[in-house]
Amino acid sequence: METIEVAPVKATISHAEFQKVDIRVGTIESVDPVEKADKLVKLSVNFGNHRRQILAGIKTERANPGEIIGRQALFVVNLEPQEMMGEVSEGMLFDLGYADDITPVLAVPERPVPDGVRAG
Repeated sequence: METIEVAPVKATISHAEFQKVDIRVGTIESVDPVEKADKLVKLSVNFGNHRRQILAGIKTERANPGEIIGRQALFVVNLEPQEMMGEVSEGMLFDLGYADDITPVLAVPERPVPDGVRAG
């Protein structure tokens, strides 16, 4: 396993502030390229009672971004929609490693759970 210099812990937040972040499990149903984007792909994610389009900058991190189709992962679902490259992202893929400059991996549940289950 690779060793990194661990970044300092961010400033302390209250439990009430953390409770504002809505992290849920979703199943990635499709991964499509975003036209003219070097890094972005468009994920269609099933959250049980609805689906969302979430843009993720994983195109250059994986030889085959489609390998994550069918996988469950964690997503932040209560961010305001953001437009990027002419597409709208309705959340954020919650991955591990990007902020520390290592090849990111999905944050996934230990075993399959129903789509839409909340973290925390």
